[in-house]
Amino acid sequence: MTLVLLAFMAAPAAAQQVPLQDKPFAEHKIVLQLSDGDARKQALVLSVANNLLKFYDPDKVAIEVVAFGPGVDLLLTGSDHRKQVESLIAQGVRFDICLNTVDTIERDSGKRPDFIPSATPVQVGVGQILFLTANGYTLVRP
Repeated sequence: MTLVLLAFMAAPAAAQQVPLQDKPFAEHKIVLQLSDGDARKQALVLSVANNLLKFYDPDKVAIEVVAFGPGVDLLLTGSDHRKQVESLIAQGVRFDICLNTVDTIERDSGKRPDFIPSATPVQVGVGQILFLTANGYTLVRP
């Protein structure tokens, strides 16, 4: 029973892992959770990421935004915030999009949503958050 549980716990993490950001001088590592489709919450996540870049030197902070559930709306190609997202990506912020959510949208609508090409696909958004926090990231849910 224990072996089955251990195998089950290890499987999602192995399929899930995306290499950590290459930020050798980062003194702070933050993962911002976005699981809400509300435009105000999405704007808040973008504001927090932007403020962190301003407060710390961009080389001194690793920021990763993980979007899942309704939060993936931020990373769709038609998002009102697309330019802000792409600007933050250009400054070193990584945006992860949950493929389980994308698959669910496709199943429900019959069409796979298009997301910003520079977003990093991860199979399980919450799994990515767990992976990051296990590797020294601090979880913030604005």
